[in-house]
Amino acid sequence: MANDSGLRVTGPDTLGGAVLYLVVGIAIASYGGFDYVQQTEAVRNSVEVDANITELGIETDSGTASNPGVKYEPNVEFEYTYNGTTYTGTKLYPANIERNYERRSAAESAIESYEQGTQTTAYVSPDEPGDAFLKNKTSNAPIIAIGLGGLFTLFAAFSAVKKL
Repeated sequence: MANDSGLRVTGPDTLGGAVLYLVVGIAIASYGGFDYVQQTEAVRNSVEVDANITELGIETDSGTASNPGVKYEPNVEFEYTYNGTTYTGTKLYPANIERNYERRSAAESAIESYEQGTQTTAYVSPDEPGDAFLKNKTSNAPIIAIGLGGLFTLFAAFSAVKKL
């Protein structure tokens, strides 16, 4: 069956390009792994603090030409005090990789238990008191980065072997 779309999926044209793709894939997977370990430690070592929700909302990202589609990101801002110092936090989860949602309702449900102007519990890692989060559990965003980086690495490795 012929491909009438005009699109062609190919790997890098040179061995050097394949190696570059391999390095990028390893970097993405490594960062995802690092972020997963970091957020797991943050959850394990966190302490509770009182926090006041100062802002809530949903940010819309309409994507790019290479990655079309609307993504929704829940935004939250809260103030908290730890060891006598006041901080402002913006994280729902302890991961540095922010989670985006394909449906607005999913992003809204991530912050539905919070209301602007109310008090809630935030979690702080004593080693990083300025990096608090509201949900004391790990996010799957780093796992997705590990998976995507791994797939990218496999694709690049296969392409590099074909070039040899």
